[in-house]
Amino acid sequence: MMAVTAQICLEMLLTLTVGLILGSEAKQHMEFTFILPAGSTECFFQSTTRNDSMEVEYQVIAGSGLDVGFALISPNGHRLISDFRNSHGIHMVDPAEDGDYRLCFDNSFSKLSEKMVFFEVVVNSQNNAAGGREDWENFALTESTVDYRLEDIRSSMESVHRHLEKSRQVQAVLRAFESRDRYLLEDNLWRIRLLFLALSQKARPGEKGNVTL
Repeated sequence: MMAVTAQICLEMLLTLTVGLILGSEAKQHMEFTFILPAGSTECFFQSTTRNDSMEVEYQVIAGSGLDVGFALISPNGHRLISDFRNSHGIHMVDPAEDGDYRLCFDNSFSKLSEKMVFFEVVVNSQNNAAGGREDWENFALTESTVDYRLEDIRSSMESVHRHLEKSRQVQAVLRAFESRDRYLLEDNLWRIRLLFLALSQKARPGEKGNVTL
């Protein structure tokens, strides 16, 4: 009977543990891939609150030169980040301000080539995370008779969640790299075929010589 009771208590504890972990994670995540036309600039907006942290990562996956300009502008109009003709970048804002941050991608220097750009934005809310920690402390005080270390369980599960979230972000970036490599491969194959066709046409009029590649 004692074993069954202990098992039920453990199951209830783990259920609440998962609920508190998920409740304490206030994270906004956005991934987006778009076409940036030649000679143009596109801007996106991300809302934050005071004491949040924001991470921005971008990657040019297609287009001549594989480069764009990037600017991150704060809600009060200050230019925090300014990249010129980069293929990728990672930037962190900590702590953030109240308001809308502007993320601008610039392809105005290119008059002919459009670019395909992948970017992701991750916003972590510190306020809600602190609230979740207080829930853990209150639970530990009211259920102190349970012979399990709540702090160790909470720390372990938060660590697992952080690692899973980071793995997901890395996988998204790797997919962007894969798309870029596929674009470069297809572009090189197209150039090789064009060269072969040009050489074949050049040798055809007399048909006395053969072209060997």
